[in-house]
Amino acid sequence: MSQPIAYRWKPIEDLPDDFTTLASGELRALSELWLEQRGVLESSDALKRFNERLRREWAIETGIIERIYTLDRGTTELLIERGIDASLISHEATDKDPNLVAEIIRDQESAIDLLFAFIKGHRTLSTSFIKELHALITRHQETVTARDQFGTIRNAPLLRGEWKRLPNNPVRPDGSLHEYCPPEQVASEMDRLLQLHREHAGRGVPPEVEAAWLHHRFTQIHPFQDGNGRVVRALSSLVFIKAGWFPLVVTRDHRERYIDALERADLGDLHPLVQLFVELERLAFVGALGIVGEIRREGGRLDQVIASIGEMLTERREERRREWDHAKEIANKVADRARSRLVAVADQLGQELSRASGGYTVFVDAEPNGGKRWHWFQWQTRQAARKLDYFANLKDYSAWVRLHLQGETAADVLVSLTGIGREFRGLVGVSLCFFRWEETGDGERRVADVTAAADELFQINYKEPEEAILDRFDRWLDRGMVRALETWRQTL
Repeated sequence: MSQPIAYRWKPIEDLPDDFTTLASGELRALSELWLEQRGVLESSDALKRFNERLRREWAIETGIIERIYTLDRGTTELLIERGIDASLISHEATDKDPNLVAEIIRDQESAIDLLFAFIKGHRTLSTSFIKELHALITRHQETVTARDQFGTIRNAPLLRGEWKRLPNNPVRPDGSLHEYCPPEQVASEMDRLLQLHREHAGRGVPPEVEAAWLHHRFTQIHPFQDGNGRVVRALSSLVFIKAGWFPLVVTRDHRERYIDALERADLGDLHPLVQLFVELERLAFVGALGIVGEIRREGGRLDQVIASIGEMLTERREERRREWDHAKEIANKVADRARSRLVAVADQLGQELSRASGGYTVFVDAEPNGGKRWHWFQWQTRQAARKLDYFANLKDYSAWVRLHLQGETAADVLVSLTGIGREFRGLVGVSLCFFRWEETGDGERRVADVTAAADELFQINYKEPEEAILDRFDRWLDRGMVRALETWRQTL
């Protein structure tokens, strides 16, 4: 009996005609904000450290994603902070020889350096460069597990920088086969991939769309016997770096979503992969914009930095203040939007609860930026910020809206709006969390736990059109409210 085929290979397809609908207006606005401010930071050690950490994280995680090696989180963070050094890797922290793991990671880090050199040299993306990239990334990988024409699995020498000679179709857990491009078609398919990629440059395809398209179509071809994932994440990073953005850091925490997005793309839906790339680039932009405060804490270098940017700051001060005030104005409208939506939810929920059972109270409460109760729920807001990995700046902007749920026990769904970063730079973040209240022995109440109801921070910046922000917010809030109310339902 022949083996079932879960996905049958077909030649790669160009972007859909409506590819502009896949683009992110938010990311475009963040990009403009970053490119505008990058000149202020280019001479700083803080930006250099940020880029070094990002490159090391890319180099480490791209191998973990492919399960080339394992590495615990503590050691990962240590290597990101201090550099790739085998002496920092204990035998308990990984499943391979620490020296080999360090060598592989250094090869992968060198691949990022090669991308920057490629762009600086104004080279055109070619099959020879892709093969060069593969040879570098796999420099310390000797063998690959391969299946011969008789179906026998064996270890074979890895062909570095050469197209595959045998099929490399993976078998799924259910025994079905996922087909990639046959070896005899690889050269022609890669030529077509690069031809379309060059055409896209002339059509003005946005970086996040092009990176996702290039990633998926390369994956469909799977031109090398092994190392395809690491190479294609480098190629997607190349698209972003060329646009002045950041390397694409897909971590172990994104693995399931990443694979699911690729499978959705196999079925013709590229949107989930684009959206994942948007979120990863957004994290990088916010991190980069947040290092301005670090520069100002560099003490001895302060005079040098101020001298180099003083004239520009003088010219831009009033303009930026107007822009940042505009971001706060939009944030106020987002807070109003949140209150209106939560009032509608409270009305509907109250009606359902009154029909089903008595004894429940549901109401909405809010405090605008600058209000007397702006400091309420500070602890919950900071807990949510830690879970989403950002600094909640309540000094420059702080507003909240809550949906209070009172039954046998009390709970709140909290929408918090704060500045992002220790120094306000025109970015306002919105978090959504759920928490319960517990009665203490002395008659007081305390927060029992804080659960993030949204996996991602919603961001407001002064570059994005107001209508686009409000439209994004409506969708973000509805997704989060579904999770928050489901969490509450489980406590009933």
